[in-house]
Amino acid sequence: MKLTAPVARRSPSVTSQLGLSDRIFSTAADRGLAASIETGLDEVTSSLLAELVFADEIAAVTSRYLLNAGGKRVRPMLALLTSHLGDGTIPDVVRAATAIEITHLASLYHDDVMDDADKRRGVPSAQVVWGNSIAILAGDLLFSRASQLMGRLGERAIRLQGDTFERLVLGQLHETVGPKDGEDPVDHYIQVLADKTGSLIAAAAQAGVIFSNAPQEFEEPVVLFGERIGVAFQLIDDVLDLSPQPEATGKVPGTDLRAGVATLPLLRLRERAATDVRAADLAARLEADVMSSAGVATEAADSAITALREHDVTTQTLAEAHGWAREAVAALAPLPNGSVKKALTRFAETIVERSS
Repeated sequence: MKLTAPVARRSPSVTSQLGLSDRIFSTAADRGLAASIETGLDEVTSSLLAELVFADEIAAVTSRYLLNAGGKRVRPMLALLTSHLGDGTIPDVVRAATAIEITHLASLYHDDVMDDADKRRGVPSAQVVWGNSIAILAGDLLFSRASQLMGRLGERAIRLQGDTFERLVLGQLHETVGPKDGEDPVDHYIQVLADKTGSLIAAAAQAGVIFSNAPQEFEEPVVLFGERIGVAFQLIDDVLDLSPQPEATGKVPGTDLRAGVATLPLLRLRERAATDVRAADLAARLEADVMSSAGVATEAADSAITALREHDVTTQTLAEAHGWAREAVAALAPLPNGSVKKALTRFAETIVERSS
């Protein structure tokens, strides 16, 4: 049977999905920015299709698999958005945004192997379809192609790509080995989130500034914004991981926990277990019935996940996510007032609104 790759798709109005609606973009300048981002995202999608071309049939199909499954293109959107602090969506910005999205796609292939995930973006994960080895190699191909693309932008882009890739790997490594003796588990977890998620979001925002020739002093604010909003994004995912509505999240409730990942609600529960008998009992149930279940769905596991969802440590996690989002917005203070700053602020608000 001949392998075929369908045309990549994205949400028809990414800016609307991210809360950047006409209500927010109330002026002509705001609406012009929104239109430019939409046009730029179409250019990125075309660029992704042009760059992910391989003569080998299996390489072509596997490397485009998650691209074709959809996605909001959050990272390219941020690069395009911050580029309007400079010359706007010029070709170098589109190229950098494309490379960053390819890097993100590559990380998804590897993450799903590490987590033994069944689904991604509503479709079976790559290793379910082709096996772990092919999924890993497809991710490697994507990392290679992203590096080639960044190489066309010069030394600054190569260093940005290399530094970000290193942090992605270190984040996954530290998540895998866990905290060292004497290290605070929550501090360790937040650093993992900053490395695995925040670093690439920050790189996207920074790339928009660098490759649009925006003032250099705008780099640090958008990097801090990206780091912090990345942590907020993942903490909201920790809450959504417990959602009883898999049709909305695309995942079985407790997917991360079932894969052995101790998310923030569980870490906060373990903190309380030292002085709270009920918290200790629930933590023990989660360890025995969920964390050690090898992903097997059982009534006991489902019951423990429901109890964690209803415990106030999950509410605490949500509050912490909002706190990181507020810090992200505060980091934007040095940027000039206007459409870009307004959109970044609204983006931060939209990230934490996903849980409602």
